Amino acid sequence: MSTTTRSPSVALPIDDRARAMAFYREAFGFEPLGEPAEDGVPEPLMFLIDQRTVLLLIPRGGFGWVLGDDRELARPGTSECLMGMAVADEREVDGLVERVRGAGGEVLAEPERKPWGYTALCADPDGHVWQVTVQP
Repeated sequence: MSTTTRSPSVALPIDDRARAMAFYREAFGFEPLGEPAEDGVPEPLMFLIDQRTVLLLIPRGGFGWVLGDDRELARPGTSECLMGMAVADEREVDGLVERVRGAGGEVLAEPERKPWGYTALCADPDGHVWQVTVQP
């Protein structure tokens, strides 16, 4: 096994850089990395979401360019992955859900107890779905 540090990243396509930055700051409390560009948003727009994992938010045109000509982006509103976040307690789930609403996101499933924990489903303004859970 290599001793190289691995830093996973997740990249999601977005429609509006400023809106996405504001949403992730307000709803999740993530702070963008890097110096702001002329539009006031760092380029690339990325957030450190834990000690090693980076969330990159890439405008759809640039995202398509990275994927190449032979791959098509999913239409807005189509979920191809589910982002997950474990939090400490039920109050934190409830609070995050309210911040998502206030920041322009959508609550897809209100917080409730399921066999795998207390959980809710939310979407960012671009339709990317997050499951927030407190495990039992």
